[in-house]
Amino acid sequence: MKRFSWQIMLAAVLIFLSAAFYFFHYTIFHDAHHIFIYLIGDIAFVPIEVLLVTVIIHQVLSAREKKARMGKLNMVIGAFFSEVGTMLLTYFSDWDPNLANIRKNLVVTKDWSHKEFLEVSKRLKTYQYAIDIKKADLKALRTLLGGKLDFLLRLLENPTLLEHESFTDLLWAVFHLAEELAARHDFKKLPDADREHLAGDIKRIYVLLVHQWVNYMAHLKDNFPYLFSLAMRTNPFDQEATPIVQ
Repeated sequence: MKRFSWQIMLAAVLIFLSAAFYFFHYTIFHDAHHIFIYLIGDIAFVPIEVLLVTVIIHQVLSAREKKARMGKLNMVIGAFFSEVGTMLLTYFSDWDPNLANIRKNLVVTKDWSHKEFLEVSKRLKTYQYAIDIKKADLKALRTLLGGKLDFLLRLLENPTLLEHESFTDLLWAVFHLAEELAARHDFKKLPDADREHLAGDIKRIYVLLVHQWVNYMAHLKDNFPYLFSLAMRTNPFDQEATPIVQ
């Protein structure tokens, strides 16, 4: 009750002021009929005012604010892919023995529509992701992630990530893998059980990363054509991709 005491007091003061003004009006004009006509009319408009202010206008402002936050979040996601995400996809896709089954669906072109991005996202939900740990260059992966730990920590501190649970999960998975690799010194002597454990950690990131990459490509196509052009030319799934404009 203490938390609401000032609100109760404010409501009482406002009601008192309203009653005082009505009494002042009656004292001057002695016309209760006129007072009640406008009083009832004002009360009748209150539900409509609530609808306009708290529902329609609030929804419009909330949607605009959310769009602005998502724009900032996509900047963070773009920084992630520029710094480490695209390179991770290059590694993981090379270690995926089943990639041939899905590779052609991930060669994004400038002619893709929103419908095509949605269809690819649906296909990816049934794709059998896999990591052949025997192909994995764990030492190179440890070096890559070890050099990006400060960057990943700064991303995790970004408050805009609260709006995007799946990307936050991706960052935590990458950070966890970095810690796992850093805790091992000689990858040649790892037992098979431990290699399979690392393969599971990599696969977890791989699944989240591919879905995030497709969504990010769709965002770039709709909003930043010049960034989308570079992303297509550096597509980790396209064997013929080159950053050089042909």
